[in-house]
Amino acid sequence: MLERILADKSIEVQRLQAERRAGGPPPQFDGLRPSFTRNLRRLGPGAIIAEYKPASPSRGPLNPSMTAIQAADAYARGGAAAISVLTEERHFGSSLENLRIMQRPGLPLLRKDFLTDPLQIEQTAATPASAVLLIARLFTRSPDRLVHLIEQAHGFGLEPVIEIFEISELDLARQAGASIIQVNNRDLDTLTIDLRRSREMIAAKQPQELWIAASGLETREQVCEMARLGFAGCLIGTSLMLSPDACARLQHLIQQEDAPC
Repeated sequence: MLERILADKSIEVQRLQAERRAGGPPPQFDGLRPSFTRNLRRLGPGAIIAEYKPASPSRGPLNPSMTAIQAADAYARGGAAAISVLTEERHFGSSLENLRIMQRPGLPLLRKDFLTDPLQIEQTAATPASAVLLIARLFTRSPDRLVHLIEQAHGFGLEPVIEIFEISELDLARQAGASIIQVNNRDLDTLTIDLRRSREMIAAKQPQELWIAASGLETREQVCEMARLGFAGCLIGTSLMLSPDACARLQHLIQQEDAPC
């Protein structure tokens, strides 16, 4: 699965290269980027990053009736600390435009995609995103490129979130200068989910780092467990997307049942 997605992304990079040659860099977003880190620290541990994911490779379309703006409003009312916006088109049914659409409630936005090229960071900086996801596994053969993309993201005012699947990737992330670590419980090669990844890897957390647990989290009990273990945030997507009332579902996850939807 990961190889298929990366093949499609290489075509995207070629298109960005052609656009850059034809017209130069895109104009950078000049509005406010709310702090992703500050919001997670303020509302954590166990703050919820609610994800907008129109489809998944394993399930297909998740909730065709929920638009990007409906999701953004529901997540804001439900108490999310930030919104993760999947922008990959072919396999997840989304687009970069959803970052612009979902800025309305004012929450920090994380661009979640499979990014490997400086032009994709430049592209992200032209949107209202506050943070950008970089997957450590994609840079095991080119660690210097991860360093460069992290530095580039900082230069544009974006907060880089480095995703890991195993402990060796944590070393790669740290050597590249990462301070926000996301543990993905889903292996993108096999799509299997195992919460033991988060439970075991959090023992390596350093005091200055901000850690996020992602994938496979569906219950209030799991969110509380991740908070006790030391995760500042929990990224939750599929269970919110499948819920008939994402606002109420989110309120339950953070125990805000008395807050109006």
